[in-house]
Amino acid sequence: MVILSAYNQLLIVMQNSALSNPEKSAVLSQQFRNRVDHLFKTIQDHGGGVDKAAAEFGGNRANWIDLSTGINPVPYPVGDISPDAWHALPDHAAQSGLLRAARAFWRVPEGAAILATPGASAPIAIAPRLAKARSVHIAAPTYNEHAAAFKAAGWRMTPHIAEAHAQVVVHPNNPDGRMFTSDDLQAPLRIIDESFCDVMPEASLMDQADVSGTLVLKSFGKFWGLAGVRLGFVIGDPLLIAQLDQMLGPWPVSGPALEIGARALTDPEWAAQTRIRLATDAARLDRLVQNAGAMPLGGTTLFRLFEVPDATEWQTRLARHHIWSRVFPYNPRWLRLGLPAPDQWDRVEGAFA
Repeated sequence: MVILSAYNQLLIVMQNSALSNPEKSAVLSQQFRNRVDHLFKTIQDHGGGVDKAAAEFGGNRANWIDLSTGINPVPYPVGDISPDAWHALPDHAAQSGLLRAARAFWRVPEGAAILATPGASAPIAIAPRLAKARSVHIAAPTYNEHAAAFKAAGWRMTPHIAEAHAQVVVHPNNPDGRMFTSDDLQAPLRIIDESFCDVMPEASLMDQADVSGTLVLKSFGKFWGLAGVRLGFVIGDPLLIAQLDQMLGPWPVSGPALEIGARALTDPEWAAQTRIRLATDAARLDRLVQNAGAMPLGGTTLFRLFEVPDATEWQTRLARHHIWSRVFPYNPRWLRLGLPAPDQWDRVEGAFA
Protein backbone atom coordinates (compact mmCIF):
# COMPACT_ATOMS: atom_id res chain seq x y z
CA MET A 1 0.00 0.00 0.00
CA VAL A 2 2.87 2.39 0.71
CA ILE A 3 4.31 1.75 -2.75
CA LEU A 4 0.94 2.26 -4.41
CA SER A 5 0.42 5.52 -2.51
CA ALA A 6 3.81 6.86 -3.58
CA TYR A 7 3.09 5.73 -7.12
CA ASN A 8 -0.16 7.71 -7.31
CA GLN A 9 1.35 10.79 -5.64
CA LEU A 10 4.18 10.89 -8.17
CA LEU A 11 1.69 10.63 -11.00
CA ILE A 12 -0.16 13.65 -9.65
CA VAL A 13 3.07 15.64 -9.35
CA MET A 14 4.01 14.85 -12.93
CA GLN A 15 0.57 15.78 -14.21
CA ASN A 16 0.48 19.06 -12.28
CA SER A 17 3.93 20.00 -13.55
CA ALA A 18 2.66 19.80 -17.11
CA LEU A 19 -0.76 21.45 -16.77
CA SER A 20 0.18 24.00 -19.39
CA ASN A 21 0.69 21.16 -21.86
CA PRO A 22 -2.02 18.49 -21.46
CA GLU A 23 -0.65 16.38 -24.28
CA LYS A 24 2.78 16.27 -22.67
CA SER A 25 1.18 15.49 -19.31
CA ALA A 26 -0.63 12.46 -20.71
CA VAL A 27 2.50 11.14 -22.41
CA LEU A 28 4.64 11.55 -19.28
CA SER A 29 2.03 9.93 -17.07
CA GLN A 30 1.66 6.93 -19.36
CA GLN A 31 5.42 6.46 -19.62
CA PHE A 32 5.73 6.60 -15.86
CA ARG A 33 2.85 4.16 -15.37
CA ASN A 34 4.41 1.70 -17.77
CA ARG A 35 7.75 1.84 -15.96
CA VAL A 36 6.21 1.35 -12.54
CA ASP A 37 3.93 -1.44 -13.76
CA HIS A 38 7.05 -3.18 -15.09
CA LEU A 39 8.68 -2.70 -11.69
CA PHE A 40 5.71 -4.31 -9.93
CA LYS A 41 5.92 -7.31 -12.25
CA THR A 42 9.63 -7.88 -11.68
CA ILE A 43 10.13 -6.74 -8.08
CA GLN A 44 11.78 -9.44 -5.99
CA ASP A 45 9.71 -9.99 -2.89
CA HIS A 46 11.32 -12.04 -0.14
CA GLY A 47 10.73 -13.21 3.36
CA GLY A 48 12.43 -11.31 6.13
CA GLY A 49 12.10 -7.56 6.62
CA VAL A 50 11.55 -7.83 10.35
CA ASP A 51 13.27 -4.48 10.93
CA LYS A 52 10.62 -2.74 8.81
CA ALA A 53 7.84 -4.64 10.54
CA ALA A 54 9.20 -3.59 13.94
CA ALA A 55 9.29 0.03 12.82
CA GLU A 56 5.58 -0.18 11.98
CA PHE A 57 4.27 -2.40 14.77
CA GLY A 58 6.74 -1.67 17.55
CA GLY A 59 9.26 -3.66 19.52
CA ASN A 60 12.83 -4.37 18.49
CA ARG A 61 14.10 -6.99 16.12
CA ALA A 62 15.35 -9.29 18.87
CA ASN A 63 11.84 -9.62 20.31
CA TRP A 64 10.19 -10.56 17.03
CA ILE A 65 9.52 -14.08 15.79
CA ASP A 66 10.31 -14.29 12.10
CA LEU A 67 8.12 -16.90 10.40
CA SER A 68 8.41 -15.24 6.99
CA THR A 69 11.30 -17.40 5.82
CA GLY A 70 11.73 -21.12 5.21
CA ILE A 71 14.89 -21.43 7.27
CA ASN A 72 15.28 -24.23 9.79
CA PRO A 73 14.84 -22.56 13.21
CA VAL A 74 17.21 -25.05 14.85
CA PRO A 75 20.51 -24.56 13.02
CA TYR A 76 23.30 -27.04 12.67
CA PRO A 77 25.72 -26.72 15.64
CA VAL A 78 28.69 -25.09 13.97
CA GLY A 79 31.26 -25.78 16.66
CA ASP A 80 34.70 -24.23 16.67
CA ILE A 81 36.13 -22.78 13.47
CA SER A 82 39.86 -23.07 12.94
CA PRO A 83 41.83 -19.79 13.03
CA ASP A 84 43.27 -20.64 9.63
CA ALA A 85 39.79 -20.62 8.09
CA TRP A 86 39.48 -16.98 9.12
CA HIS A 87 43.02 -15.89 8.43
CA ALA A 88 44.08 -17.54 5.17
CA LEU A 89 42.65 -17.49 1.68
CA PRO A 90 40.65 -20.68 1.05
CA ASP A 91 43.02 -23.31 -0.27
CA HIS A 92 42.45 -26.14 -2.72
CA ALA A 93 42.32 -28.78 0.02
CA ALA A 94 39.47 -27.04 1.86
CA GLN A 95 37.48 -26.57 -1.33
CA SER A 96 38.06 -30.15 -2.44
CA GLY A 97 37.03 -31.47 0.97
CA LEU A 98 33.73 -29.62 0.81
CA LEU A 99 32.99 -30.82 -2.72
CA ARG A 100 33.75 -34.44 -1.80
CA ALA A 101 31.37 -34.19 1.12
CA ALA A 102 28.67 -32.63 -1.05
CA ARG A 103 29.08 -35.24 -3.79
CA ALA A 104 28.66 -38.05 -1.26
CA PHE A 105 25.77 -36.45 0.64
CA TRP A 106 23.68 -35.78 -2.46
CA ARG A 107 24.82 -38.89 -4.33
CA VAL A 108 25.90 -36.83 -7.31
CA PRO A 109 26.21 -38.84 -10.55
CA GLU A 110 29.79 -39.47 -11.62
CA GLY A 111 29.36 -37.56 -14.87
CA ALA A 112 28.13 -34.38 -13.16
CA ALA A 113 30.36 -31.55 -11.95
CA ILE A 114 29.84 -29.63 -8.72
CA LEU A 115 30.60 -26.05 -7.73
CA ALA A 116 30.31 -24.36 -4.33
CA THR A 117 28.81 -20.86 -4.50
CA PRO A 118 28.14 -17.95 -2.12
CA GLY A 119 24.55 -19.00 -1.50
CA ALA A 120 21.96 -20.08 -4.04
CA SER A 121 21.10 -16.52 -5.08
CA ALA A 122 24.43 -15.97 -6.81
CA PRO A 123 24.02 -18.76 -9.39
CA ILE A 124 20.35 -17.87 -9.82
CA ALA A 125 21.42 -14.37 -10.84
CA ILE A 126 24.07 -15.41 -13.36
CA ALA A 127 22.79 -18.72 -14.77
CA PRO A 128 20.64 -17.00 -17.45
CA ARG A 129 23.87 -15.70 -19.00
CA LEU A 130 25.03 -19.22 -19.79
CA ALA A 131 23.06 -19.25 -23.04
CA LYS A 132 21.82 -16.83 -25.66
CA ALA A 133 18.73 -15.00 -24.42
CA ARG A 134 15.63 -16.41 -26.07
CA SER A 135 12.52 -17.82 -24.38
CA VAL A 136 12.29 -19.31 -20.89
CA HIS A 137 9.51 -21.19 -19.13
CA ILE A 138 9.33 -20.86 -15.35
CA ALA A 139 6.79 -23.10 -13.63
CA ALA A 140 4.55 -20.68 -11.75
CA PRO A 141 3.55 -19.49 -9.29
CA THR A 142 6.93 -19.53 -7.61
CA TYR A 143 9.29 -17.10 -5.96
CA ASN A 144 10.43 -14.53 -8.47
CA GLU A 145 14.21 -14.40 -8.27
CA HIS A 146 14.48 -16.67 -11.30
CA ALA A 147 12.15 -14.55 -13.43
CA ALA A 148 13.94 -11.36 -12.42
CA ALA A 149 17.32 -12.86 -13.34
CA PHE A 150 16.17 -14.10 -16.74
CA LYS A 151 14.45 -10.80 -17.55
CA ALA A 152 17.58 -8.87 -16.56
CA ALA A 153 19.56 -11.03 -18.99
CA GLY A 154 17.17 -10.26 -21.82
CA TRP A 155 15.13 -13.47 -21.89
CA ARG A 156 11.45 -13.57 -22.85
CA MET A 157 9.00 -15.39 -20.61
CA THR A 158 6.79 -18.00 -22.27
CA PRO A 159 3.94 -20.01 -20.76
CA HIS A 160 4.53 -22.77 -23.30
CA ILE A 161 7.22 -25.28 -22.38
CA ALA A 162 7.30 -26.64 -25.94
CA GLU A 163 8.71 -23.37 -27.27
CA ALA A 164 11.12 -22.69 -24.39
CA HIS A 165 14.90 -22.70 -24.83
CA ALA A 166 15.34 -22.75 -21.05
CA GLN A 167 13.18 -23.73 -18.11
CA VAL A 168 13.17 -23.46 -14.34
CA VAL A 169 11.42 -25.76 -11.90
CA VAL A 170 11.59 -25.14 -8.16
CA HIS A 171 11.39 -28.62 -6.67
CA PRO A 172 9.66 -28.71 -4.25
CA ASN A 173 8.07 -25.43 -5.21
CA ASN A 174 8.03 -22.34 -3.06
CA PRO A 175 5.40 -21.60 -1.78
CA ASP A 176 2.98 -24.46 -2.51
CA GLY A 177 5.31 -27.50 -2.37
CA ARG A 178 4.48 -28.71 -5.89
CA MET A 179 6.74 -31.54 -7.07
CA PHE A 180 8.13 -32.29 -10.54
CA THR A 181 9.44 -35.35 -12.34
CA SER A 182 12.07 -35.94 -14.99
CA ASP A 183 9.28 -35.96 -17.59
CA ASP A 184 8.71 -32.27 -16.85
CA LEU A 185 12.24 -31.40 -17.97
CA GLN A 186 12.08 -30.62 -21.68
CA ALA A 187 14.07 -27.48 -22.54
CA PRO A 188 17.74 -27.53 -23.67
CA LEU A 189 18.77 -25.55 -20.56
CA ARG A 190 17.08 -26.92 -17.44
CA ILE A 191 17.51 -25.40 -13.99
CA ILE A 192 16.21 -27.50 -11.11
CA ASP A 193 16.10 -25.43 -7.93
CA GLU A 194 16.23 -27.87 -5.01
CA SER A 195 16.74 -25.27 -2.31
CA PHE A 196 14.10 -26.96 -0.14
CA CYS A 197 14.56 -30.58 -1.22
CA ASP A 198 16.86 -31.70 1.59
CA VAL A 199 13.81 -32.28 3.78
CA MET A 200 12.82 -35.05 1.35
CA PRO A 201 15.97 -36.42 -0.31
CA GLU A 202 14.08 -39.35 -1.80
CA ALA A 203 12.29 -36.87 -4.12
CA SER A 204 15.47 -35.27 -5.47
CA LEU A 205 16.01 -35.11 -9.23
CA MET A 206 19.76 -35.42 -8.74
CA ASP A 207 19.82 -38.38 -11.13
CA GLN A 208 19.25 -35.81 -13.89
CA ALA A 209 22.42 -33.88 -13.04
CA ASP A 210 24.52 -35.69 -15.63
CA VAL A 211 22.10 -34.89 -18.46
CA SER A 212 23.44 -32.26 -20.87
CA GLY A 213 22.12 -28.76 -20.18
CA THR A 214 21.02 -29.54 -16.62
CA LEU A 215 21.86 -27.59 -13.46
CA VAL A 216 20.66 -28.56 -9.98
CA LEU A 217 20.78 -25.82 -7.33
CA LYS A 218 21.23 -26.58 -3.64
CA SER A 219 20.89 -24.13 -0.76
CA PHE A 220 22.86 -24.89 2.40
CA GLY A 221 21.30 -22.13 4.50
CA LYS A 222 17.72 -23.38 4.59
CA PHE A 223 17.85 -27.00 5.76
CA TRP A 224 20.91 -26.49 7.96
CA GLY A 225 19.51 -23.20 9.30
CA LEU A 226 22.67 -21.23 8.50
CA ALA A 227 21.57 -18.68 5.89
CA GLY A 228 24.21 -16.23 7.09
CA VAL A 229 27.00 -18.59 6.07
CA ARG A 230 26.09 -17.86 2.41
CA LEU A 231 26.79 -21.27 0.94
CA GLY A 232 25.16 -23.01 -1.99
CA PHE A 233 25.98 -25.49 -4.72
CA VAL A 234 25.40 -25.95 -8.43
CA ILE A 235 25.58 -29.51 -9.75
CA GLY A 236 25.28 -30.59 -13.34
CA ASP A 237 26.63 -30.27 -16.87
CA PRO A 238 30.45 -29.92 -16.59
CA LEU A 239 30.59 -27.37 -19.44
CA LEU A 240 28.02 -25.15 -17.76
CA ILE A 241 29.64 -25.57 -14.35
CA ALA A 242 32.99 -24.50 -15.82
CA GLN A 243 31.37 -21.32 -17.19
CA LEU A 244 29.78 -20.54 -13.82
CA ASP A 245 33.11 -21.11 -12.12
CA GLN A 246 34.72 -18.50 -14.37
CA MET A 247 31.88 -16.04 -13.78
CA LEU A 248 32.17 -16.31 -10.01
CA GLY A 249 35.93 -15.81 -9.99
CA PRO A 250 38.46 -17.03 -7.40
CA TRP A 251 37.50 -17.80 -3.80
CA PRO A 252 33.72 -17.39 -4.11
CA VAL A 253 33.18 -19.20 -0.80
CA SER A 254 34.79 -18.12 2.46
CA GLY A 255 37.08 -20.30 4.54
CA PRO A 256 34.61 -20.58 7.46
CA ALA A 257 31.82 -21.54 5.04
CA LEU A 258 33.98 -24.28 3.51
CA GLU A 259 34.74 -25.69 6.95
CA ILE A 260 31.18 -25.50 8.26
CA GLY A 261 29.76 -26.98 5.08
CA ALA A 262 32.11 -29.94 5.04
CA ARG A 263 31.35 -30.65 8.69
CA ALA A 264 27.58 -30.52 8.23
CA LEU A 265 27.51 -32.56 5.05
CA THR A 266 29.38 -35.40 6.74
CA ASP A 267 26.88 -35.57 9.60
CA PRO A 268 23.99 -37.67 8.20
CA GLU A 269 22.67 -38.49 11.67
CA TRP A 270 21.93 -34.82 12.35
CA ALA A 271 20.18 -34.56 8.98
CA ALA A 272 18.01 -37.62 9.67
CA GLN A 273 16.99 -36.41 13.13
CA THR A 274 16.26 -32.95 11.75
CA ARG A 275 13.89 -34.32 9.11
CA ILE A 276 11.89 -36.10 11.82
CA ARG A 277 11.66 -32.97 13.96
CA LEU A 278 10.67 -30.76 11.01
CA ALA A 279 7.89 -33.15 9.99
CA THR A 280 6.52 -33.20 13.54
CA ASP A 281 6.62 -29.42 13.86
CA ALA A 282 5.07 -28.85 10.42
CA ALA A 283 2.11 -31.05 11.35
CA ARG A 284 1.75 -29.17 14.64
CA LEU A 285 1.71 -25.84 12.80
CA ASP A 286 -0.90 -27.10 10.34
CA ARG A 287 -3.21 -28.11 13.19
CA LEU A 288 -2.74 -24.80 14.98
CA VAL A 289 -3.44 -22.56 12.00
CA GLN A 290 -6.24 -24.75 10.67
CA ASN A 291 -8.00 -24.51 14.04
CA ALA A 292 -7.76 -20.74 13.70
CA GLY A 293 -9.76 -20.88 10.46
CA ALA A 294 -7.14 -21.27 7.73
CA MET A 295 -7.00 -23.98 5.10
CA PRO A 296 -3.62 -25.78 4.70
CA LEU A 297 -2.57 -25.84 1.05
CA GLY A 298 0.80 -27.55 1.26
CA GLY A 299 4.40 -26.43 1.29
CA THR A 300 7.34 -28.34 2.74
CA THR A 301 8.31 -29.19 6.30
CA LEU A 302 10.32 -25.94 6.37
CA PHE A 303 7.33 -23.73 5.52
CA ARG A 304 3.56 -24.15 5.31
CA LEU A 305 1.13 -22.43 2.97
CA PHE A 306 -2.41 -21.53 4.05
CA GLU A 307 -5.45 -20.03 2.39
CA VAL A 308 -7.19 -17.35 4.42
CA PRO A 309 -9.90 -14.77 3.61
CA ASP A 310 -7.43 -11.87 3.67
CA ALA A 311 -3.71 -12.65 3.99
CA THR A 312 -2.72 -9.04 4.71
CA GLU A 313 -5.21 -8.86 7.56
CA TRP A 314 -3.83 -12.09 9.04
CA GLN A 315 -0.29 -10.80 8.64
CA THR A 316 -1.24 -7.60 10.47
CA ARG A 317 -2.96 -9.54 13.25
CA LEU A 318 0.15 -11.65 13.81
CA ALA A 319 2.38 -8.58 13.59
CA ARG A 320 0.57 -7.07 16.55
CA HIS A 321 1.98 -10.03 18.48
CA HIS A 322 5.41 -9.29 16.96
CA ILE A 323 5.26 -12.33 14.69
CA TRP A 324 6.15 -11.77 11.04
CA SER A 325 4.71 -13.84 8.22
CA ARG A 326 4.82 -13.95 4.43
CA VAL A 327 2.16 -12.76 1.98
CA PHE A 328 2.32 -12.75 -1.80
CA PRO A 329 1.61 -10.01 -4.35
CA TYR A 330 0.01 -12.47 -6.77
CA ASN A 331 -2.49 -14.06 -4.38
CA PRO A 332 -4.17 -12.00 -1.62
CA ARG A 333 -5.44 -15.16 0.13
CA TRP A 334 -2.12 -16.94 0.58
CA LEU A 335 -0.25 -16.80 3.87
CA ARG A 336 3.04 -18.64 4.34
CA LEU A 337 4.53 -19.49 7.72
CA GLY A 338 7.87 -20.95 8.62
CA LEU A 339 8.36 -23.06 11.72
CA PRO A 340 8.84 -21.53 15.18
CA ALA A 341 11.91 -22.36 17.22
CA PRO A 342 11.27 -24.68 20.19
CA ASP A 343 11.10 -21.77 22.64
CA GLN A 344 8.70 -19.75 20.45
CA TRP A 345 5.72 -22.09 20.27
CA ASP A 346 3.92 -20.63 23.30
CA ARG A 347 3.89 -17.15 21.78
CA VAL A 348 2.77 -18.41 18.38
CA GLU A 349 -0.02 -20.51 19.88
CA GLY A 350 -1.09 -17.50 21.94
CA ALA A 351 -1.32 -15.35 18.83
CA PHE A 352 -3.71 -17.82 17.22
CA ALA A 353 -5.80 -18.34 20.36
